[in-house]
Amino acid sequence: MKKIQDFNIYANHRLNYETFILELKAPEKLPEIFPGQFAQLKINNHPQVFLRRPFSIHNVDYEKNTISFFIKIIGEGTRSLQKLNKKNSINVIYPLGNSFNLPKQNNVLLVGGGTGVAPLLLLSKSLKNNNISPVILIGGRSRNDILQIKEFEKYCKVLITTEDGTLGEKGLVTQHSVFQTDKFPFKKIYTCGPELMMKAIGKFAKKNNIECEVSLENTMACGFGACLCCVVETSKGNKCVCTEGPVFNIKYLKW
Repeated sequence: MKKIQDFNIYANHRLNYETFILELKAPEKLPEIFPGQFAQLKINNHPQVFLRRPFSIHNVDYEKNTISFFIKIIGEGTRSLQKLNKKNSINVIYPLGNSFNLPKQNNVLLVGGGTGVAPLLLLSKSLKNNNISPVILIGGRSRNDILQIKEFEKYCKVLITTEDGTLGEKGLVTQHSVFQTDKFPFKKIYTCGPELMMKAIGKFAKKNNIECEVSLENTMACGFGACLCCVVETSKGNKCVCTEGPVFNIKYLKW
């Protein structure tokens, strides 16, 4: 059931020069939130930021009654979110979209590029709670872009690639040695990040007959399928990412 509520700012943690974790406290008991779902955020009483911004739900803490978002500063909207403190509130529409389908077996690989790791923490937590021990591969330009390692290590084995080789293996995510083995050890892949990265991983999955789900990050305005700015082409016709995604099985996407 979708809710529209004002949340208080619980914490605002700066991770590096362009990334932060925004943690919001709900005014009432949180509903069940599934990994892959997202929320639309609107800063209350902000004359310059009037459109909502969509963000994957990064984590949920039912004891504190909070939800968290992993956010990169890109424009005025995200810059304004980073400046919020406990004196502020924010209007939230949640939980939106579908979710990842949890497997029944181990041998699961998560792949996140940049801020594409946002929905993968809650996913890794859910997998661990279902007695599945995933492996996550995180990629970035340099070591400064590899974040939340300790958080992911609570639930996953962590592999890393950086384009400049300052942390983990050098190269793109898809060049990591895990993809170069003759016998790929994983039976399912979940991924989120730059479109080119997801397409490359999807191509690998199709070629090797491996189940693969992607979380798309198309531009959204409404979050309800009315504005049609997030449409993606699939084998079943054009679909709105906000209502029929953001999670799609790669075999249905026309990439």
